[in-house]
Amino acid sequence: MMQTWFESKVKYMKVSESGSESMVTENFLLDAVSYTDAETRIIRQMQQMVRGGEFQIVDIKKSRIAEVFPFENGEWWFKAAINLVTIDEDAGKEKKIKTNYLIMADDIKEALNRLDESLEYLVIPFVVTSLAVSPIVDVFPYNPEEAQIPEGFVPVAEAEEKRNPIFTDGVNPFTEDESEDAPSEEEPEVAETPEETEDSDEEETEE
Repeated sequence: MMQTWFESKVKYMKVSESGSESMVTENFLLDAVSYTDAETRIIRQMQQMVRGGEFQIVDIKKSRIAEVFPFENGEWWFKAAINLVTIDEDAGKEKKIKTNYLIMADDIKEALNRLDESLEYLVIPFVVTSLAVSPIVDVFPYNPEEAQIPEGFVPVAEAEEKRNPIFTDGVNPFTEDESEDAPSEEEPEVAETPEETEDSDEEETEE
């Protein structure tokens, strides 16, 4: 499933490495399923970044970034625009599809190399039309651990473990496997043969 990226612009008081404070407006990229989800996620992220401070969400919009290529090191995020070259069979001519990517790198040369490396999976030719430093300062990909359960809802696993108060000890006896607790079946009686019957009668007569 493809990610949907949202770009959020936030205004807040930032503390520099020297300790000085200044009001800044910065852009952040995060993936979310809706505008409401994007707003919730950026607020949560900013609360962790600006502890005890105030911030203002200036803008949230859906980004045209198709994919993000993070690397272990890199000072800047570079935005690359490429044209995917395909053939329009109906018109019988080339068709170009524009796609945007975000790459982490220290300079434009490294960004271009990393872009080529990241797009090796493409089987159709492409042309890089632009590559420049992006105003985005940080990217927040989706993290399953951030998912919060709405109030009033219970996880499926917990719901299954919860005992039912209607039944004794909270257990429904009609759904249990009775194979282990069920009494073993009695061995069927074996019919006596005529010979065995005669022998038993003779023994009783002798007595």
